Amino acid sequence: MFAEKAHKLNSKKCSQKTVKETCKVPDPVPFAMTTKMPSVTPSPAACALSWKNDQDMLADIFYFLDIYSYGKLPPHCEQRFLPCEIGCVRYSLQDGIVADFHHFIDPEVPPRGFRYHCQAAGDETHKIPISGFHLPRSCYAVVLRELLEFAQPATGAQPRFFCRSNDRFRINWCLGRMVSITGIESHWELFTVEDLIVKLYQKKYQKEPSKIWVYRKLDVCLWDFSCNTRCKWHEEKDIICCALASCKKMGYCISKSFASAYGVPLTAAHLPLQGSDCDQSTNTRIVKLNARHIQKTKSESSGCDKTLGPPRQDQEFVPSNCDSPCGVKTSPCEANVVQGRGVIRLLRTAPDLSKSFSN
Repeated sequence: MFAEKAHKLNSKKCSQKTVKETCKVPDPVPFAMTTKMPSVTPSPAACALSWKNDQDMLADIFYFLDIYSYGKLPPHCEQRFLPCEIGCVRYSLQDGIVADFHHFIDPEVPPRGFRYHCQAAGDETHKIPISGFHLPRSCYAVVLRELLEFAQPATGAQPRFFCRSNDRFRINWCLGRMVSITGIESHWELFTVEDLIVKLYQKKYQKEPSKIWVYRKLDVCLWDFSCNTRCKWHEEKDIICCALASCKKMGYCISKSFASAYGVPLTAAHLPLQGSDCDQSTNTRIVKLNARHIQKTKSESSGCDKTLGPPRQDQEFVPSNCDSPCGVKTSPCEANVVQGRGVIRLLRTAPDLSKSFSN
């Protein structure tokens, strides 16, 4: 009881002391806000995207941009993001992806106490190590200068970048951070690719699509493992998350959704190749189970040692009165029958059991 009273008395004295001190001394500036943070401009209006006719829209050039970082740090940290990879592509609906830009960025030193947080966030996505990365990285000045040279149109107009709406804050912050550190002044507009898809849809069909339809088009995983989509390092490591692949898949999505609607023939620049060099099928061993739990596998001694692939023309449908279900394709080669376990095996041995009991 006396301890509780003493605790209340001390807390009351401390609160009165802090009130007096705050009245005399101005509010201190937090350490994280000692430097000027890059401001995030609001998203440009979708009405800024307008074309006189279809030909101008087909020839218009768009730049799809994405910047990866080592996670997202708390708001009180000066470094909200540590950019480590940047990708950008030059795209038009008429010609597809005509050029691409990619760099690994030399990241800043993580704030004290957040190194593990940054590396863990990277391991869950792009898997680029903070230290010990064997590929060369570019500093902020080189990245920003080459990006502006890549996206600077010949007419001298300001470049227009497009990104996913969920990534816009991160990309805009990283660009502002590069500008504040390097001092390279530039003005650009950062649109969202969702607005671009909506404008293309409205121009063709004279109505606005649903947001769910737009998000589903962008969230497809159809080209995650397509060749010539990821950068060389992510391709060799077989990692899906890649800044360059993220940009290219935006162009693939628009090409697949609107090329046929606007009468544009699809080429290798619009969609990834699907030839023998880019075969995405995996040679997995097929195991077929029928309704009676009988497992059939290819017999290695019957001359059927070839790699299993798509069904050949010489394969026929199994009649419904066979062991396999109707509609399942099997090879004309012999197959070993492996008995299943459980009730089926018990029922098959039931006659033998009855004979033994009678004896």
